[in-house]
Amino acid sequence: METESTKSEFRVRDFFDVDKEVWNDWRWQLRNRTTRLEDLERILDLAEQEKEDIEKSLKYLKMAITPYYLSLIDQSNYNDPIRLQSIPSIHELEHMPYETEDPLKEDVYSPLPGLVHRYPDRVLLLVTDSCPTLCRHCTRRRLTEKVKKSSNHIELNKAFEYIASHREIRDVIISGGDPLILPDRMIEVIISNLRNISHIEIIRIGTRVPVTLPQRVTPELCSMLRKYHPIWINTHFNHPNEITPESSRACEMLADAGIPLGNQSVLLKGINDDVAVMKKLVQGLLKIRVRPYYLYQCDMVEGLSHFRTPVEKGIEIIEALQGFTSGLAVPTFVIDAPGMGKIPVSPQYIIGRNGDQILLRNFEGKISSYTDPS
Repeated sequence: METESTKSEFRVRDFFDVDKEVWNDWRWQLRNRTTRLEDLERILDLAEQEKEDIEKSLKYLKMAITPYYLSLIDQSNYNDPIRLQSIPSIHELEHMPYETEDPLKEDVYSPLPGLVHRYPDRVLLLVTDSCPTLCRHCTRRRLTEKVKKSSNHIELNKAFEYIASHREIRDVIISGGDPLILPDRMIEVIISNLRNISHIEIIRIGTRVPVTLPQRVTPELCSMLRKYHPIWINTHFNHPNEITPESSRACEMLADAGIPLGNQSVLLKGINDDVAVMKKLVQGLLKIRVRPYYLYQCDMVEGLSHFRTPVEKGIEIIEALQGFTSGLAVPTFVIDAPGMGKIPVSPQYIIGRNGDQILLRNFEGKISSYTDPS
């Protein structure tokens, strides 16, 4: 049966005039990203006002969308969740007084360019400022999307020396940009150097490749990663429409290589701030062996106020998931507070105490008393 998404893929493939084999070449996908308004309007139906708004925003911000991710857009829906996440909006030029370029204070905690040491036992290694698709809600748009962007050039040897000299570091998160945009040999250089540091126990990779460029997950990449366990990968699905045969296959290949997969969603107004949408997403992720890990409150980055929801919306979603679906499917809702790190925010299930009796409510709203040991 031909679905709207398959019709959209055929339409975009016809525009590029390529067969399935070329379409599935991740390097071709990268070379043919849509970065200009002229190209976008030849592929998508754009209203005149939308064209004007995109043109204005591209004077200050960049756009890049892989043909694959572009093909997921429902052309008949101007509020399509893929469209909202990938096509620039005039709202991105609206800056609120409380917004900053670097709300997480990553630059403050950077002993070296591209290295962030915020938590005692782990560091963040930003190995590139490029991504297959530039997400409109990106926390690091100062590095990835700004036309005049900050310098973040990392000297890997100095970063390895820093990590080796700090024995308290046991966990390294490789991120960017998207580290899987790099060639296999470069990724292996980074991972193998980290593996040669005796006190590094865990290596994590943060990537949206399975979502926006699933063709990048190749047998060769999986075979290389398999050599350096324990490797963990956190990816970034925000909407069930991103779970496709291609993204499912990419996640399953990584899981078959022995890599545990987690997902970090961002709560986005008009995209996934809905209980039914989020429930479909987290249940769909478990089916492709991806564990919902975090649900982030959207960060206070310049130009993202149109994406942010009240904190209560995130609590409402978690409360609607807890008990109504598998606990494996319930992520932790967190606020990445400026300079403070991730703070979990949860519904309140303890409603009171009377001596050694704790009053609890369950997911159905029923009240129970639990005796606390003295």
